[in-house]
Amino acid sequence: MKLLILGATGPTGHHVLDLALKAGDTVTVLARRPEALADLADRVTVVAGDATSRDDVAKAMRGQDAVISALGRSRSVRADDLFTRAAAAVTGAAEGTGVSRLVWLSSFGVGDTYRSASPVQKVMYRTFLRDIYANKEISEKAIRSSGLDWTLVYPTTLTKGPAKGTYRVGERLPMRGHPTISRADVADFMHKAAHSPEWIRRDAVITD
Repeated sequence: MKLLILGATGPTGHHVLDLALKAGDTVTVLARRPEALADLADRVTVVAGDATSRDDVAKAMRGQDAVISALGRSRSVRADDLFTRAAAAVTGAAEGTGVSRLVWLSSFGVGDTYRSASPVQKVMYRTFLRDIYANKEISEKAIRSSGLDWTLVYPTTLTKGPAKGTYRVGERLPMRGHPTISRADVADFMHKAAHSPEWIRRDAVITD
């Protein structure tokens, strides 16, 4: 598969990149800092650019079979419109390139998944994460209405733990306490989802 990865230098995107290379995918990465991937120069096509720029995304997207976005704000609690701007860039670029398959990383508690959250989770989502979650929700409305073959992925609290290879995935999952999922396992699901029609136009809640 010819695969474009957005956010490949981030903690989840790095796992996606590793899995794609191990699977033999032909990988393209759009990165603001291409030098961060210098050690993979002979294995990955690195396009310098910004995921919030339609022109930059279109340049990297041409000829791809699918796009995986693992964009995030690291430890920041401010979105700075990253997700809405990136969604506009990706959906706009898709129109011009004809690439329709998109796997997009979100967070559990965004949009309709909020209803399944535990009381403890809801407090976090309404306070500390309010700005980021609001921006993610707007971005996902744009993706849903775009006509793309999207999959929106909603992991619970992300950890740095190793991949277990066993996790729960469903359009709706009951939650108790403070559930977690490793970034490695989220990447595993996202990579598999890009290669399969099973999760097209479906929400995927994922947790241990």
